[in-house]
Amino acid sequence: MSKYLIRRLLQVIPVLLLVTIITFVLLRMTGDPAVIMLPEDATVEEVQALRRALGLDQPLHVQYWRFLSDAVRGDFGRSFRYNAPAFRVVMEYMPNTIELASSALVFTVVVSIPLGIISAVRQNSVADLTASTAAVVGRSMPNFWLGLMLMLLFGVVLRWLPVSGRDGWANLVMPTIALGTALAATVTRLVRSSMLEVIRQDYIRTARSKGLGERTVIYRHALRNALIPVVTIIGLQIAALMGGSIVTEAVFAWPGIGRLSVQALYARDMAIVQAVVVVNALIVITFNLLVDIVYTFIDPRIKYA
Repeated sequence: MSKYLIRRLLQVIPVLLLVTIITFVLLRMTGDPAVIMLPEDATVEEVQALRRALGLDQPLHVQYWRFLSDAVRGDFGRSFRYNAPAFRVVMEYMPNTIELASSALVFTVVVSIPLGIISAVRQNSVADLTASTAAVVGRSMPNFWLGLMLMLLFGVVLRWLPVSGRDGWANLVMPTIALGTALAATVTRLVRSSMLEVIRQDYIRTARSKGLGERTVIYRHALRNALIPVVTIIGLQIAALMGGSIVTEAVFAWPGIGRLSVQALYARDMAIVQAVVVVNALIVITFNLLVDIVYTFIDPRIKYA
């Protein structure tokens, strides 16, 4: 396991290099940041002075090397919009995004796993048809549309929940549902198909023939083996929840890094955008590694050489 972890950690380096190169080049292809940062009536001399101050007058490879050298130390530049280090700004908004993504993940697990189990155990029943239909509908709805419908119903018509901001648990309910519904639908269908495959195995029939209760057979034997593909999807989708929160945070005015990155793109605040992209890349890599490690706890037969 230790050799495997070392190898995976070494693979992080080229991935992060590729992410930083793509981000760096694409941002500079969109235009001159110095022109965006200055007022419209700025003179050519003022633009040139700002370009020299930011090092934008140097060749691209020199600019990238300077950016990479600073990024290794956690310095992604200074945000002109917030007048503060970009990494510090991102870290200030990160807990809000983690809160929303964690809430959506809990919603996904609480809703999808029981529905998937019921759907599989009662195959072709009314419960199975209802759960399958709900999963298809939930997967088909865009999260921004679902968010607007929730705001209209619970915020405007019924006035049960606040429609925007982050002031308490009530503000978290609708963004959680909007962000977690599509993932819950996906996991529900995956749990159902995985459980159907497992409960037909010989060892499940053997467990039943030994007189074990149906609950013990389903939850202790079948579910544990059916969880391997589910853990894969959930682990990989945690990073997607962080990225997918961009739209949800914009709809509900949730102060997370998704909304921060949208505002930074409009303002051409390159330091913030670069910091957000690199941080998200690290999150994806970390959760991919954690998923591999969790496999060994779910199924001890899995070994990494």
